[in-house]
Amino acid sequence: MADTQLAHMVYFTLNDGSPEAIQTMVDACHKYLKDHPGVVYFSAGQRGPEFQREVNNQEFHVALNVVFDSKESHDIYQTAPDHLKFIEENKASWAKVQVCDSYVTS
Repeated sequence: MADTQLAHMVYFTLNDGSPEAIQTMVDACHKYLKDHPGVVYFSAGQRGPEFQREVNNQEFHVALNVVFDSKESHDIYQTAPDHLKFIEENKASWAKVQVCDSYVTS
């Protein structure tokens, strides 16, 4: 399908759940992950603590949402220097990372 995109959703649980640590992680996402070729949508931010429905996942601190124009763009992003630098500089702060990749259409 011509309009198929790849949604790359990542949920970070941090070792330190303080507001400062959360903001540092959000800032790192914006610094290293925002401007890659093929990105059609980018957002990063903290989990809303007011979302308390039974179905809401309460186990993460920061959500990263990136939609790529294709799987090929996503695959290039995975080995891009800025993506690798983001991982190198931030992985020590992660207690858990959940990645959810899916094909989406608009």
